[in-house]
Amino acid sequence: MSIIVCVGSLNFTTIIQFQYNNIFLFAFWPGFLMFFIAALAETNRVPFDLPEAESELVSGYNVEYAATTFVLFFLAEYSNILIMSTLISIFFFGGWFFFFLPFWFVFSFKVVFIVFLFILIRATLPRYRYDHLMNVGWKILLPLSLIYFLFMCVYFFIFNII
Repeated sequence: MSIIVCVGSLNFTTIIQFQYNNIFLFAFWPGFLMFFIAALAETNRVPFDLPEAESELVSGYNVEYAATTFVLFFLAEYSNILIMSTLISIFFFGGWFFFFLPFWFVFSFKVVFIVFLFILIRATLPRYRYDHLMNVGWKILLPLSLIYFLFMCVYFFIFNII
């Protein structure tokens, strides 16, 4: 929300053009961390893959499905990761802007880099318990994000950025 307030638009092209000189990763790094953690939780990736930890079997609820339904679950999961990586690239990494390289190469590289971060975190972090996830989400991330949003709105108002 801080980026949308800063830019004044929810249009992705406007957000990307606003980052032509400076990407938002440096200015909004706390927002990036909170958004990335929320994206990990939304995509059910480690450390927040609680549906798979449901029965601690081979892969949790996926054991009950076979063939096409099993494939559709994984297609939905990985397409969700690609969508979140695309949103992170647009909001924090400047979309397709980068010197004189072709836009499709730059945008694809940024999305693949963020997908690589998803995979790297899956390979390195242990799984949270359900009560830990609730504590992180409701007691840490939600108050931090609200305080950060209010701070940024006051900052934009004081320095007349809006």
